[in-house]
Amino acid sequence: MTTDQFSFTVTKTDGAARTGEIRMPRGVIRTPAFMPVGTAATVKAMYPDQVKALGADVVLGNTYHLMLRPTAERVAKLGGLHKFMNWPYPILTDSGGFQVMSLSALRKIDENGVTFQSHIDGSTHVMTPERSIEIQGLLGSDIQMQLDECVKLPCTDAVAEKAMQLSLRWAERCRVAFGEQPGRAMFGIVQGGAVERLRIESAKELAQLDLKGYAIGGLAVGEPQEVMLRMIETVEPHMPKEKPRYLMGVGTPDDIVESVRRGVDMFDCVMPTRAGRHGQVFTRHGRMNLRNARFAEDLRPLDADSKCVASNTYSRAYLHHLVRSNEILGMMLLTWNNLAYYQELMAGLRKAIADGRLEDYIGEVKESWAKGERDGKAENGAVAASA
Repeated sequence: MTTDQFSFTVTKTDGAARTGEIRMPRGVIRTPAFMPVGTAATVKAMYPDQVKALGADVVLGNTYHLMLRPTAERVAKLGGLHKFMNWPYPILTDSGGFQVMSLSALRKIDENGVTFQSHIDGSTHVMTPERSIEIQGLLGSDIQMQLDECVKLPCTDAVAEKAMQLSLRWAERCRVAFGEQPGRAMFGIVQGGAVERLRIESAKELAQLDLKGYAIGGLAVGEPQEVMLRMIETVEPHMPKEKPRYLMGVGTPDDIVESVRRGVDMFDCVMPTRAGRHGQVFTRHGRMNLRNARFAEDLRPLDADSKCVASNTYSRAYLHHLVRSNEILGMMLLTWNNLAYYQELMAGLRKAIADGRLEDYIGEVKESWAKGERDGKAENGAVAASA
C-alpha cells in the first residue's frame, strides 16, 4: 500500500540491524534495500522488468551523467525519468558530487559550487547546490541527494574538515532549494573522511536540519573495510533512528552484510553490474571469475538452487565460453545472476532480522562463501595438475 506522503517505519530490530519500509507514492521500498545503479537511465545489460522481478523496489540514477547527456531539461520535456526509462517505481538520484570528483578533467570548488569540465566533450559546467536540486527536480526523482564535496581517502584532517563544513553549508542551501515536496524526499550526506570527531559533528549538524533521510558518504573510496565499518559505528548513534540510513556506493556482499549488522538501511553500488560485464559473478558459493580455465568443461550451473534463470540454467562452461568470446549475452547473463544474488541476499537479511536470527544467518552466509572459496582453490589445483 503506497501513500501520497514520504514515510519510513522500522518494523523489527535485531541488535543494531533493522528492517522496515519506506512508503512513497510510487511504491514501497523494503529495507534493508539494495538499489541497482542505473547511471544513464539504464541498469546496464538489464531490462527494467527484469530488475523489478528480481526484487528491486528502487533504482539509482546519476545527476552528473544525465545533466550532460541527454540533459535534465530534455528528460523533463519527454515526461520525466520514470517515463523515459520505463521504470514507474521509486528512483533515487545522487547529487553528482562524487562523479565531479572522479570523472571531470578539471574542476574548481568554491563556496558557490563546483565548476568542472565534462568528461565527454570538455564543455564547462557549474554545479551549485541549487542547480543540483533543480536538475534532480527536472528528472523527477523521488529521493534526491544534497550536493556535497567528497574527498579521496586517505587525506589530512584539515582537508576532511574543510570538505565536511562546506558540505554542511551546501546541505542547508539544498534544503531551502528543495522546499516542501509532498511524496518526495531530500537526504543529507554525512562527511568527515576517516576522522571520528568530524563524522560525529557532521551527523549531529545534519540531524538539526530534520531531513527525510541521511546518507553516509565519502566511504568505499579505497579505504580498508575496517575503516569504513568504524565510521559507520561512529555515526550510527548520532543519526536519527526514525529516518532511513543510506551508505553510498557500497559494495561487496560482505560490506553489505557487515553494514546491515551495524544499522544501515540502504545501499547502492555498480559492483554487481560492472563485475558481470567483466566475467565476475557473485553467488551463494562466493565470487567466481568465469574467465578461469577451470570452468571450460564445468557443466554445473552457477547456482542450481537459485530462482534466477541465469543462475540455474546455463552451464559454467557455456558462460565461460561467452565471456572468453566477449559475447554480449555473457554480460547480460552474468549481470542478471549478480543482481539476483544481491536481491536474494537482501531478502535473506530482511527475513533474518524479522525472525531475530541475524547472527545465525550471517554465519551461514559466510560459511557458504568460505566453502566455495575452498572448493575453488581445490579445483584450480586439479586443473593445474592436469595441464
